[in-house]
Amino acid sequence: MEKIRKNIGLLFVVIFTSAFGQEATNETLVTEVSVKDSVVAKRMKLDGIAAVIGDYVILDSDIEKTLVDLRNQGASTEDVTHCQLLGKLMEDRLYAHQAVQDSLLVSDDQVNATSDRQIQQLVQQVGSMEKVLKFYKKPDIESFRTELFEINKLRILSEKMQTEITKDVEVTPEEVRQFFYRIPEEERPIFGAELEIAQIVKQPKAPEAEVQKIIDRLKRIKQDVEENGSSFRIKAVLNTRDEPSRANGGFYTVTRQTPFVKEFKDVAFSLREGEISEPFETQYGYHIIMVEKIRGREVDLRHILMIPEIPDSAMKEAAKELDSIRNQLLDGKYTFAEAAQNFSDEKETRNDGGVLRNPIDFGSRFELTKMDPTLYNQIRDLKDNEISRPLREDDPRGGAPKFKIMKITNRYDEHKADFAQDYLKIQELALREKQYKAIKEWMDEHIEDTYIHVDAENRDCDFANNWVKE
Repeated sequence: MEKIRKNIGLLFVVIFTSAFGQEATNETLVTEVSVKDSVVAKRMKLDGIAAVIGDYVILDSDIEKTLVDLRNQGASTEDVTHCQLLGKLMEDRLYAHQAVQDSLLVSDDQVNATSDRQIQQLVQQVGSMEKVLKFYKKPDIESFRTELFEINKLRILSEKMQTEITKDVEVTPEEVRQFFYRIPEEERPIFGAELEIAQIVKQPKAPEAEVQKIIDRLKRIKQDVEENGSSFRIKAVLNTRDEPSRANGGFYTVTRQTPFVKEFKDVAFSLREGEISEPFETQYGYHIIMVEKIRGREVDLRHILMIPEIPDSAMKEAAKELDSIRNQLLDGKYTFAEAAQNFSDEKETRNDGGVLRNPIDFGSRFELTKMDPTLYNQIRDLKDNEISRPLREDDPRGGAPKFKIMKITNRYDEHKADFAQDYLKIQELALREKQYKAIKEWMDEHIEDTYIHVDAENRDCDFANNWVKE
């Protein structure tokens, strides 16, 4: 079991660092001799080259930067070795190299959108752009953006390739059973304390006149772009309330698996290239979408989000209504599940008796040590079967707040894995093991087919993969 855990950890940990692959520069002497359809590349180390994977060069300094960045992020590096870091960097570059060979391309807009979101998050965390630049020892924002672009492009290519490798990997119930009973009983995993949580939500409503005003504004933008050739990107920068995408003109790349609400994805995948949707509603507000590019299962799009203003009176009314529902629950007039089905505005949980679903495995349990901090703070003082007073939850995107009452419906103490009780978690472990095997087979095959050079100083590393091709 310990080996499985280590393999899964190495496979799925993504290191967000300043170490990134570089094209061969004047630090690398490259001589290419064409022989029929193949190219034999002889590469000589001049200054600190740890390894070469296809067109990617890994410098010794990249490994050191990775280690420093892991420490800066608060990760424990006590058991992390130079060879392990080099092996992980080589894996990432092999994925990225093969992604390019297989035409799994990444648009610059997608990479820039990711970088912009990261910069916004960093600024929010430390307080200013100047502090961010000082922390990362960058002279200006452009040099920081350039480095982030290279990091994110390689990371996204690597993730695309891994997704492509594992997209068709599934496990049957019988495979899950065999996986579990292969683990000796004394080595079966321990699962931490878990909770099941239910909630009833009231979403304050904007007046109809305010909603119509927002819809009319979105229609005018759509008309201006379609009839006058105005830039949708600029319109998004000026108008959208979706702060994470504002700087990039509302840009996202989405697939059916992207964790956006269903209504948004349904509209996105119903449009042709260049088409702009009619205004539509999600839980976040009102949107229009313009599709820029369709690449198989991926769609590059821009969107504008507008949020109707909600008066204080509507928010007070929502809280008051929840307080009334709570009193009826305490009086035994309804069960919590019945009240959720009858009164909750949150359709994702309403028909399930208000039960929250864990976004990690879509099960009903939340492990305390892995719970989202906001959710934990909402329920940490609740006793079993106690019903909270109305709580206000603000929308991080700047939308209207919602109000809710919550209840802990079940509590599970820390325990050794049980096949029936913990089936979903065991299924996930079995799937990851099967994905790991698929990736290992892919890795072995493509190491043989790719130009790889490991510097003499690193050839004695006990790599998980056959990088030195012995």
